[in-house]
Parts: sequence; structure tokens; C-alpha cells
Amino acid sequence: MNLATILTDSAGRDPDAIALKLDELAVSYRELDEASARVAALLRGQGLQPGDRVGLMLPNVPQFAHCYYGVLRAGGAVVPMNVLAKGREVGFYLRDSGAKLLFAWHEFGAHAQAGAADAAAECILVSPHEVFAAQSDDHEVVDRAADDTAVILYTSGTTGTPKGAELTHANLVRNAEVGRSLLGLDAGDVVLGALPLFHAFGQTCGLNCAIGRGACLTLIPRFDPVRALEIIERDQVTVFEGVPTMYAALLHVEDRQGYDTSTLHYCTSGGAALPVEVLRGFEEAFGCAVLEGYGLSETSPIASFNQPQRERKAGSVGTPVEGVEMRVVDNAGHEVGQGEVGEIVIRGHNVMKGYWNRPDATAEAIDPDGWFKTGDLGKVDADGYFFIVDRKKEMIIRGGYNVYPREIEEVIYEHPAVREAAVIGIPHAELGEEVGAAVALKAGASVSAAELREFVKALVAGYKYPRRVWFVDELPKGSTGKILRRMVEVPGAGD
Repeated sequence: MNLATILTDSAGRDPDAIALKLDELAVSYRELDEASARVAALLRGQGLQPGDRVGLMLPNVPQFAHCYYGVLRAGGAVVPMNVLAKGREVGFYLRDSGAKLLFAWHEFGAHAQAGAADAAAECILVSPHEVFAAQSDDHEVVDRAADDTAVILYTSGTTGTPKGAELTHANLVRNAEVGRSLLGLDAGDVVLGALPLFHAFGQTCGLNCAIGRGACLTLIPRFDPVRALEIIERDQVTVFEGVPTMYAALLHVEDRQGYDTSTLHYCTSGGAALPVEVLRGFEEAFGCAVLEGYGLSETSPIASFNQPQRERKAGSVGTPVEGVEMRVVDNAGHEVGQGEVGEIVIRGHNVMKGYWNRPDATAEAIDPDGWFKTGDLGKVDADGYFFIVDRKKEMIIRGGYNVYPREIEEVIYEHPAVREAAVIGIPHAELGEEVGAAVALKAGASVSAAELREFVKALVAGYKYPRRVWFVDELPKGSTGKILRRMVEVPGAGD
């Protein structure tokens, strides 16, 4: 088994079909297959052995796919990195993974080279028109075992030093198959590649799902809502995959009615909880259903999904996908009752092999029966639909009462002046934590902190509403556009 065969199989079926687009550049399956073969030949010439790790620090450009599948077909393991990583971070990823070679985009060369030098690794800078044409094109695909590591995805490090989740060839091949089946992807589909390819969501649901089916992935190196609408119209995009902030941004484009988005067949959301008000507003504006799913880097990432052929429940992340089990448990690992809040645990073909060189962390995350502890709080209803309540570590405990930030954010989003919101816990001498809310308003909208407090107070229990409300121009976001509560700054006294 080798994940690279999803490309070689598609290239064999229809080599002239378009695999990737970037603006006016179109790359056929034949061209993508040949480019990846040249990368593989380059790596073999450098002495790469099966199982060796290779870093990738590339944005959403065709060369990401060239290198990604090239590393895999040579038998290596890919270590994707955020292109905005600084030299110190790059050095950590390379040292921790043991990667001795890094492909990096030329625009980020300074930090890439600094990190590579720090880790005693070679850095190969990749230019916009690089197709590795000088290399021979050995088309061999190295055999790998199903349980061999294909990709090491580093977690965000919210609980300390980043850990590398080892995803196997079997993990990723099966998860891509599940994703293609859920969306009913066909060779004629066009998927908008707005999600970063170095992230689990963009890599599996965007790149591997599209390539494995012989569909077209049209790329956006940096998400911009207006540009996204232009590409949807130009390339007749049928599938849009995004995170909640992307949906909110598209919804707030003033002249969105001027773009033809009628070709959209499915929209999917993941990476964070999609506020119900944003979901409803988007569907009303664009006339396309948004299907929400759930997963983590450690689960390849798809774990559950609002499947097209079943009832969709707003606010739910759907039901477990084929071959995957999910449960809600208490602190002792015992399953809780229907509707009760507990930690979501997952078991199935999608669960990672473990954390790279971190046996203690692996044992803590995956129990002896194979259940992966997500750290996410959720509940399940009578129909088996799961609802994410919040991150376990982001739950606010105010005076002994649990407050789930997402629940309060949902209410804040209902106010017509609000564009984005993040609810966080603020240290409090007597209560332990107080509820605070950082809010970004829509252009031209106005509301006072006191008015917003009263709005929320009227809709939730007295201990839940935010006593502190402050306004910001933008909320801090991660590489996928996910709002990072941990990065929200609390202003001084007063609103």
C-alpha cells in the first residue's frame, strides 16, 4: 500500500483530465504524475530510504502536490509545515521528526533556511514555475505496509510542545475514500482548494479526496472571499470546503449576488463549530446546503459527518462515518447518558498510529482498547447525532458552574451587529473564572457593550452571560482561519 497510488491510479484512468488549477495554470493528471516521479527520483538520488522524513513548507500551489506525492512514492514520510512558521519553529519540526531535507517555497526562504541550518538539514527552495524538469522521471512507487507512517502532522501545541501525529498509509487512503463517498465526488467535480494543504482538513478532504477520484482541485494560496467567489464562478466549482470564518467572510461580501455560484452542489464545514446563525445565513444567501463534519489531525481527520442521504441537524457534526465509532464518556471513561455532556472518544481506521517518538503521550491519548481521547466536550442525541459543546480545556468554570464558550458564542452571533465572537475565561479572585467576550462588529454596525451584555443575559442562565465585553477589529486566527480563543487578549479595566 502507498498513498501515492491514489494519484497514479487516477493518472492511469484519465491522464489528460485537469488535476490542479491555479489562476490560469492548469496541470493535468499526466503532468502531476510525472512531476511527482521527478521529485521521487531527486530524493532517491539524495539517498532517501523508505521511512525517511521530508519537510514540506509550501502554500496552496501545484508544487505542494508535486512534492507531497513525490515523497510518498519514493517511500518517505511527509512532514507538512505552516508556511508562516519562523526559523525556530521550522528547526523544531525538522529536529523532532529527524527530517534531513526540506522543500520550501521561495517567498519563505529566509525562515526555512534558518530552521534547516539549525537542524542540520538541507533546504531546497521551490519557485513558482518549478516542475523539477532537470530530474529523471523514475515512475516506481515504493511498496509500503498499511501501518507505515505516510504523514506526520504536528499539533498546534495548545497543551505544550507540539506533537507529531503519525498518520499511516491505511489511515489516509481509507479516510480519503470515506470523504469521496460522503460527498459523492465524481471525476467531473471541481473542488475549491481554499483550505491550507499543510493542514489535515485541506490535505485529506481537498487534495487526497479530489486526486483519488480524478476530480479537479482549484487552488487559492491565501483565502480571500471575493477571490473565492470569482473562482467559483470562473471554474464552475461544485464543492466548497471551508472553516466557519470563511463562511462568515463570504456571507459578508457586499455584492455577493453579483457572482454566479449556482454550480455549488455541496458545501462542507469543519475545523471548528459553525455558528447556527452563520449556517442559516449562508444557506439563505447562496442556496446551497452546508454539511458540517468533525475530526482532528489525529483522526486523519474525518470522524463524523452530516451525511447527504440522512437528516441534517443544524448545530450537529452528524454521525460517525463508516468504520468509525464515537462515544461520550465521563472522567472515568464510562459512557454517559443521552444528552449528557462528556468527552468524545473515537475508535476506528482513522485513528493515528501514535505521536512520533512520544510513547507516553500516545498512551495517554489512546487507551488499550484503541479509543482516542479527543479533549472535546460533546453530547449525543437519541438518533446518534453528535454535538460539540467545547474544548475540554477551554471550558470556563465560573463559581463551580460549567460554562461552554461555544454556547454563549452562538447567542452572541444572533445579534444582528455581530460579525465574530470569542468567549473566554478571565481569572477571578472569588469565582475562579469570569466569562468574557471579545467581539468584532459588522461594517457600519453599532452596539454598546452594555447592550450586548443585556441581549445575551436575556437568553441564557444568569451565571453564563459575559460580564466583560470588549470590541476588536479582528479576532486572532490560525492557519485555517479558525478563531484561536487562547490568543485573545483581555483589555484592562473597563470596556
